[in-house]
Amino acid sequence: MELHPPRRLKEEGTAQERYARCLPLDPVRRQVLLQHARGRNTQESMASLHQALAGHDIDPGNPSYGSVAHRLKLACGTPSADGGPVIAENVQHSVRLATTPPLNRASMAPRSWPGATARRLRHEASQHTHPKPPDNPRGSWHRAASLRRIVLLTLILVQTYFATGFMAEVLPYQGRQPLEIAILILFMVLFGWISAGFWTAMAGFGLLCRKHDRHAISATAAGDAPIDSAARTAIIMPIYNENVPRVFAGLRATYESLARANGLQHFDFYVLSDSSDPDTRVAETAAWMEMCRSLKAFGRVFYRWRQHRIKRKSGNVADFCRRWGNNYRYMVVLDADSVMTGECLMQLMRLMEANAGAGIIQTVPCAVGRDTLYARTQQFASRAYGPLFTAGLHFWQLGESHYWGHNAIIRVAPFIRHCALGRLAGNGSLSGEILSHDFVEAALMRRAGWGVWIAYDLPGSYEEMPPNLVDELTRDRRWCQGNLMNFRLFLMKGLHPAHRAVFVTGVMAYLSAPLWFLMLLLSTALLAAHTLIAPEYFTTPYQLFPLWPAWRPEQAIALFSATATLLFLPKFLAVLLIGMNSARRYGGTLRLVTSMLGEMMISMLLAPVRMLFHTQFVVTALSGWRIQWKSPPREDAKTTWGEALRRHGWHTLLGVAWAGGVYWLNPSFVWWLLPVAGALIISIPLSVYTSRVSAGRSLRASGLFLIPEEYEIPREISRMQQVVEDGSVPPSFADAIVDPMVNAMACASGVAHFNQPEHVRAERRRLVDAAVSHGPDTLTPQQKMILLSDPLALSRLHFQTWAKKTAPAWLHDSALGNASPAAPIMQQPASAIG
Repeated sequence: MELHPPRRLKEEGTAQERYARCLPLDPVRRQVLLQHARGRNTQESMASLHQALAGHDIDPGNPSYGSVAHRLKLACGTPSADGGPVIAENVQHSVRLATTPPLNRASMAPRSWPGATARRLRHEASQHTHPKPPDNPRGSWHRAASLRRIVLLTLILVQTYFATGFMAEVLPYQGRQPLEIAILILFMVLFGWISAGFWTAMAGFGLLCRKHDRHAISATAAGDAPIDSAARTAIIMPIYNENVPRVFAGLRATYESLARANGLQHFDFYVLSDSSDPDTRVAETAAWMEMCRSLKAFGRVFYRWRQHRIKRKSGNVADFCRRWGNNYRYMVVLDADSVMTGECLMQLMRLMEANAGAGIIQTVPCAVGRDTLYARTQQFASRAYGPLFTAGLHFWQLGESHYWGHNAIIRVAPFIRHCALGRLAGNGSLSGEILSHDFVEAALMRRAGWGVWIAYDLPGSYEEMPPNLVDELTRDRRWCQGNLMNFRLFLMKGLHPAHRAVFVTGVMAYLSAPLWFLMLLLSTALLAAHTLIAPEYFTTPYQLFPLWPAWRPEQAIALFSATATLLFLPKFLAVLLIGMNSARRYGGTLRLVTSMLGEMMISMLLAPVRMLFHTQFVVTALSGWRIQWKSPPREDAKTTWGEALRRHGWHTLLGVAWAGGVYWLNPSFVWWLLPVAGALIISIPLSVYTSRVSAGRSLRASGLFLIPEEYEIPREISRMQQVVEDGSVPPSFADAIVDPMVNAMACASGVAHFNQPEHVRAERRRLVDAAVSHGPDTLTPQQKMILLSDPLALSRLHFQTWAKKTAPAWLHDSALGNASPAAPIMQQPASAIG
C-alpha cells in the first residue's frame, strides 16, 4: 500500500461526514464516530469528532492536535523500534514521530586547520590520544607508489619537453618573440596535462590486460569471508530539495538488495535532509513512513531533517557523525541518485575488515538510467573508457587515492577525529565553507595515516548523469569553485604530496579551459601580427644572418596528429579491451566501434563549448562572484530553444566573429580554427538536440551507445525504475493542511512548544488566518516551513480549514480543486488498529 493523491471530493454531507469519509475506517466504526460528532455548528461538530478520535480530553482551543496520535495509528498502526514506540505520546498528549535513534554524542571539530591559533594547536596536540592506524599487513605499497609516481613524472616531463621543442619549430620565429614565448609556455602546461591523462590510461590498460595487481585492495578479502557481528555500518544519504520518489526508490532498491544478500543485520539507513522547500519536506516524511511501513523497517531506516543548513553536505555528514557516529564502525555515503547492490556493500565491509589501515575505500560508480542523447553518450564514455582511467588512477595512487564523496565506505572513528572541515578565512568567493569537501576529507584522512583506496574493479555501484549539457555545466560551476577553494589548502601542514597533487589536478580540470582559450587567442593574435605587421628579420643584437619567419604547416600537422593520438588512443585501447571480452554486451563489435566514433565526434563538438563555460566559471570565481547551489535534476530534462539561446547565443556570435576575422586575415588558416569556431557556431542546436529523449531512445533501439547495464539491466536498477513508475504523486504542503493523515504525520514530525512567547503565538495565528482565508500559496516558503515546524499552528490550520461552514475558495481554485481534502496516506483497515 502506498501514498495516494487526493481523491475526488463528494460534496454532499456535513463537514464531519466528509472528514470521516477520509479516514481509513470501516462503515460501522465510521457511523459510531459520527454519532459522537454531533453539534449545533461546524466548529462544535468538528471538535466533537476530534474528541471522539482522540479518546481522551483535548484542548478546546486546538481540537485537532488531540487526535494526531490516533490519526497516525490509523495510517500506520503502532510500529515500534529498538528504542521504543515510533509514535511516542507523553502524558500531556504531545505526539512525536521517532524518526531517528537516541543520541550518542561525539565531538567532531577541525584540527590543525589553517588559521588556528598556536594555543589551539597546542591544545590539540595535548589531546591527541587517538591511536594511530595499524601497519598495513601487505606492507610495501608505499614504496611501490613512490616508484610508480617517479616513473609517471619522468614520462610526463620527457614527453612534454620534446613536444614543446617541436612546437617551437612550428612557430614563425621558433619561439623567440614575446608572443611566441607566451604561447610556448601555455602549450607546455596544457601538453603536460594531456600527457598525464595519457599515461594514466596507459597504466590502466596494462593493469587490465594483466588482470592483476598485487597491491589492489579488491583482492584482500574473500567474497564469502564472515563479518564481525559487532561491525555496524550506517548507509547515509544527504539530500537537499531532491526528487523524492526517485530518492526513496533508489534507497528501497538498495535496502531490498541487502536483504537478499542476508546483510541487513549489519546496516542501518539514514536519510539526512537539508531541504528548504515545504512541499519536498512533507513528501520526504511521507515517503520515509511509507518505506518503513511497507518494508517493516522502522528502527532500521531513519530520517532526519536539519533545521539549520550549515556547511551544506559536509555539515550534514558531520552532524550525523556527532549525533550517531559512535554507534557505527563504518559508514557508506550515498548521493541522492546512488544505488548499490547488497553484494557490493557487503564486500566493502569485508575489505574494511581485512585492511585495518584503510580509512576510505571508494567504488567506481557506473552511470545508468538516462535516456537523453547527451546522457547516453556520457554513460557510454564512462562505462567504456572509465575502467581504463580508474585502473590507471589506482596504479599511480594506491593508498593515496581520490575520494569522490559518494558510493564509498569510510571508517567512522578516524573520520570523526581527523576529517572535520573548518572555514577558509577571508572574504570573497574562495573563502568560507568548503564546497568540494571530498578531496579535502581524503587528504585529511591520509594526513592522519589512514589509506584512501579505489576499488576500481568492484561492481555493483551506480549513479546517474546530468541529462543535458546545460545541467552538467550548472553542476560544473560549483565543482569549479570548490576545486579553486581547495587549492588554498595546497600548503596545509602535514598533507601527503600525493594529495597536494590531487588538489593541483582538481584545479587543472577547470583552469586548463581558460589556458586553452588564451592560447587560441594568442595564436590568433600571432596570425594577425604576422599578417598585418612587416616581418622582422633581425630579432637579436649582433645577428649576422636574417631569420626568415615562416609557418610550417607540415610540422603543425605532425604535432596535431601526435596530440590527437594522446587524446584518442586510450579510447581505442579501451574499445579493444571490450572487443576482446564483451563486445556483445555493447551491441556487438560494429555497433561498439560506431558508438565510439559517435561519442568522439560529439565530445569534439562539445569541447569548445565547455572551454568557454569553464573559462567563465574560473573568471567569475576568481573575481569574487558567489554561486547559489541547488540540487541537479534527477530526471530526463530537455533543453528548450529559448534556454539554449540564452546560454549559447554569445558562443555562436563569438564563433562567427572569430572565424570571420581569421578568414579576413588569411583564409587558409580558417581550416585550423574550424573545429573550435564551427562547434561554437552550432552550439545552440547541438545543446537542444542532444538533450532530446527521443534521439537517445532511437539510438538505443539501434543498439548504439549501449552499455552492459542496458543489455542486461541489474535487478536493483530495474527495481528502482519500477518503484518510480508505480508510485503516485507525493503529498505536498497543501495536503499537510487538509489531509487528516498527512496533517497528523506533519504535526508529529515537529516539536510542540506549549509555552511560546505571546509575540510568537500572535505571528503564528496571523499565518494561520492568512492561509485559511487566502490559501497556502500566499505564504512564502519560509512561512510554510515555520508552520511545518510548529505542530500546534499546523493542527490549528487543519482544524480551521475543515471547520469553515463552506470550503475555502482557495481549496477549489488550487491544485486540490474538487479533490478530497484528505485521501489516507495508507489504506489500513481499522481492524488493524484494534
